[in-house]
Amino acid sequence: MKVLITGAGGQLGQSLLKSLPKEHQILAPSRSELDIVDLNNVRRAVREFQPHVIVNAAAYTAVDKAESERELAFAVNAVGTENLGRAALEYSARLIHLSTDFVFDGKKSRPYLATDPMNPLGVYGKSKAEGEKRLHQIMGESAIILRTGWLYAAEGRNFVKTILSLLKEGDSLNVIADQVGTPTWGKSLAGLIWMLVQRPEIRGIHHWSDAGVASWYDFAVAIQEEVVALGLLKKTITIRPISTEEYLLPALRPAYSVLEKQSTIATTGITPDHWRMNLRSMLKELVDA
Repeated sequence: MKVLITGAGGQLGQSLLKSLPKEHQILAPSRSELDIVDLNNVRRAVREFQPHVIVNAAAYTAVDKAESERELAFAVNAVGTENLGRAALEYSARLIHLSTDFVFDGKKSRPYLATDPMNPLGVYGKSKAEGEKRLHQIMGESAIILRTGWLYAAEGRNFVKTILSLLKEGDSLNVIADQVGTPTWGKSLAGLIWMLVQRPEIRGIHHWSDAGVASWYDFAVAIQEEVVALGLLKKTITIRPISTEEYLLPALRPAYSVLEKQSTIATTGITPDHWRMNLRSMLKELVDA
């Protein structure tokens, strides 16, 4: 099967390439080789490669910078998604599009269903929500929109690697404790995506993350405990829980963005591992690298 992966240089793209099944033929262009904001560029790539499936892992993900770079965020996350949808429809390719928990406002106290209405708070979430809307207008239910959140991997920039640096450099650390979600390992998400590539009957909106819930504070504490256990750090530092109001950032974030996965589990037959188990596995990758 021929699969086109956009955003292959990002942490999810790298996770997809590292777990690539041998039976697939892959085209994984860099951003300079395939600008998804350019419709003609997208059409040419799809026409020449003729993929059976397009996996759109390309995104503008700088949540805070998006507040001052609205045009760029919407160009990549909305226009780029629309362009891929048009090309997929034109050349009869399936499309798996990655979206985010930030399309929700976080005001609920139960996991968000795939059918819950979107109400994003910041520019990043609004641009991703707009991309979903445009894709639905073009492809209806035939595309897969796969929402996830709190993604991290051994590659790329992410919360885990940031905390690791701060643990090595400082004597104490303040971390937000009133935002709750679910950490998701890139390898876990990549495994689900490769399964979806093989299952053309699966369509529509789906949610995926690792199992369990955590605050950013919980996540940071777990990272320190695991790296000490693995011998990556010899000493611990004090990690203090703080409120969102105490750590002002340009972009608003959902206070609760846990995604309901039971429908995806029932559809795919795959049950995610707990986030803490996957965190340990990812950190072992760093040790062995």
